[in-house]
Amino acid sequence: MATNGPPDQAELAGLSSLEDPVRRRLYEYVGEHDEPVSRDQAATAAEVGRTLAAYHLDKLVEAGLLATTYQRPAGRGGPGAGRPAKLYTRAEQELAVSVPPRDYELLARLLVESAEHDTSGAVRVAIDETAREAGMRMVTEPGAGMVVALRECGYEPCESGNDIELRNCPFHRLARDHRDLVCGLNLHLIEGVIAGVGAGAHAALDPRPGRCCVIVHRD
Repeated sequence: MATNGPPDQAELAGLSSLEDPVRRRLYEYVGEHDEPVSRDQAATAAEVGRTLAAYHLDKLVEAGLLATTYQRPAGRGGPGAGRPAKLYTRAEQELAVSVPPRDYELLARLLVESAEHDTSGAVRVAIDETAREAGMRMVTEPGAGMVVALRECGYEPCESGNDIELRNCPFHRLARDHRDLVCGLNLHLIEGVIAGVGAGAHAALDPRPGRCCVIVHRD
């Protein structure tokens, strides 16, 4: 969403809906899962009743923060199987509000496009070096561990065996349009985070749907 105009009322309402602690817990729980989440699962995770969970989940859908799908439980189908269950996933749209209006994404796009016009390669080298240094500075608690550091940077890490997959790319829209430069920057930024934590790990490019383009392998 561009922020070069007055804040959109629907987006303001969507963000303000997360002020409710129960609603925020439910949103975070759904966002942590790749597969759609049922009302029962969300209620258990948030430690609230199913009816209350359903109310808040549907409010999050109205606010544009969650999306719904319908699915019958595995192994149940045909006549007598009952109605499909309502399931929830995180919505793909992004919400951002700036008061007064600011447009930092436009600035980022101009800088990225300018860097892509450089044929010497010097700008790309400078970007990668700066990204690595920035990653090291982003580690505020070196002893907290790699997963905590990546979570604080907005990557939504999840452990998968000996790897750490990143469920969110903080630069998703820029990476979609300028994949080569932004994913390279992302790689060096995460390498800086690894160095700042002092972890025995290395980052590698591994673009997949629903994931950041970078994966972290523990050594």
